[in-house]
Amino acid sequence: MQPPPLLTLPSEPIEQEIERLPSATRRLAAQLRLPLAEEAVWQVLTDYESLPTFIPNLVSSRLLSRDGSFVKVEQVGSQKFVGLSFSASVRLELQERCAEGILSFRMVSGDFRRFEGAWTVVKTSDGVRLRYELLVQACIGMPIALIEQRLREDLATNLRCVALEALRRAQAVKLAEAF
Repeated sequence: MQPPPLLTLPSEPIEQEIERLPSATRRLAAQLRLPLAEEAVWQVLTDYESLPTFIPNLVSSRLLSRDGSFVKVEQVGSQKFVGLSFSASVRLELQERCAEGILSFRMVSGDFRRFEGAWTVVKTSDGVRLRYELLVQACIGMPIALIEQRLREDLATNLRCVALEALRRAQAVKLAEAF
């Protein structure tokens, strides 16, 4: 029996948008298309405690509580840029709206003045479109231009890493089914 063909990331580039808003605020978005079912991507997005295993710069992600579709998570990210180490901690409240394919989040406490957004999974004719949107407002004294550049890079990286993990898991299921 032949193993199923390997799933790969589409070769098309990740579409990105950035909007500069007043008061050191940025709205960023990135999206890509994947040859997967919605459920496969959703399972990766909501596997909160495993996120640090495949998202670079995410040091920890801890599920604090769950009440129906509302989830509280604590995350710590860390990275180096311009020769300096920087870490940020956030406590997020997430709302899982699986039927709509929306995982929205907002910071309830943490190292930013504002940190909120959503992951969106939309069914397409050949799989799904995965979109990640973020609205972030830096604290006073944070160099927003440097943070903006890092966020732009991280947004694309995080999107790609979630996609690769979903593809990896889907491939493992296909291989298990084949044998």
